[in-house]
Amino acid sequence: MTDGFPAPVAVATVPLAATVARVADLADKLGRDQSEVFNLRRLSEASGVPADVVKALLEGRPAGEPDLQTRFLQRLDLLRRTRVKPNGRRYTQQEIADGAGMSRQQAGALINGDRRPTMEHCDAIQRFFGVHAGFLTAHDADALTDALLRTEQQLLQDFAVRERERETARSTASQTDDPLARLLQDHGVRGIAWRAAQLPSDKHRDKVTEWLDLLLESVKSTES
Repeated sequence: MTDGFPAPVAVATVPLAATVARVADLADKLGRDQSEVFNLRRLSEASGVPADVVKALLEGRPAGEPDLQTRFLQRLDLLRRTRVKPNGRRYTQQEIADGAGMSRQQAGALINGDRRPTMEHCDAIQRFFGVHAGFLTAHDADALTDALLRTEQQLLQDFAVRERERETARSTASQTDDPLARLLQDHGVRGIAWRAAQLPSDKHRDKVTEWLDLLLESVKSTES
């Protein structure tokens, strides 16, 4: 049909397998539960791929590839079930039509499978539901790969945060091994000066200065 899409082509699953392996490795490094990272329901909602197909693809099994019309109807139905209004109700055909800039008759024909969607239809519906481009049309393996790539990005951010926190902890531990650093950490320069100012005489304050000089010398000797 002139207003539809070209016939589906064979889909390579090598990128999916590689992405699954990277995500699994990151999850292990972070100590995350694999069943949570690869949660079938969450991945289904993120990709638009039915949960049973997600399971098959993750296990490396062929799951078949529906034609574009079937994919479109599956994913549009999923959007209507999972992207609901604040009150928990589904969007009506009229609301979808208004939001996507089409007539109610057009929206109804697309939702009921009586009309093949055009790219313009898909783009408008995807914008209305706030999902990424290609959500309604991508091949199952590609859609799942895209969803896992977003998971990978989040895990990479979490990993970077953890490594920064570990580096900060190591730096703090190293500083507390330094007597002068520990002194400054515990009391601060102003705290030391304030305490010295409370001493009754210059003689006592000179003793504090002498002690600090000795401490500095000991630190320099250790570093050299």
